[in-house]
Amino acid sequence: MPTLRDASPYLLAAFLAGAGAAHFAAPRFYDQMIPEPLPGPARAWTYGSGVVEIAVAATLVPERTRRRGALAALALLVAVFPGNLKMALDSESGTEQLLTYGRLPLQLPLVVWAWRVFRQPGRQ
Repeated sequence: MPTLRDASPYLLAAFLAGAGAAHFAAPRFYDQMIPEPLPGPARAWTYGSGVVEIAVAATLVPERTRRRGALAALALLVAVFPGNLKMALDSESGTEQLLTYGRLPLQLPLVVWAWRVFRQPGRQ
């Protein structure tokens, strides 16, 4: 019977693919996270980061690319932290502030999750 540990790479892939798809479903939400110093329109960065999240998710599924995919997921999760921080700092309402600041500490368990997928034994 498969364990949660066995399912973990697939669950992380589903999480990242869902997050990537959300960039296309609600791009205005993600546009707010794009730091101003980045060149070009925010929407291009929103769509580009969505594509990257989906691509990284795809690398977590096959065993032969899983370790590289887990490292890519870890790097991606670290790379998007400034955007999450920007969104928290820019938030105005009490509920929005609560949600945006509340999700900042969730980055750490996600990074640890990607690291654990990287460290899983298997044909990688």
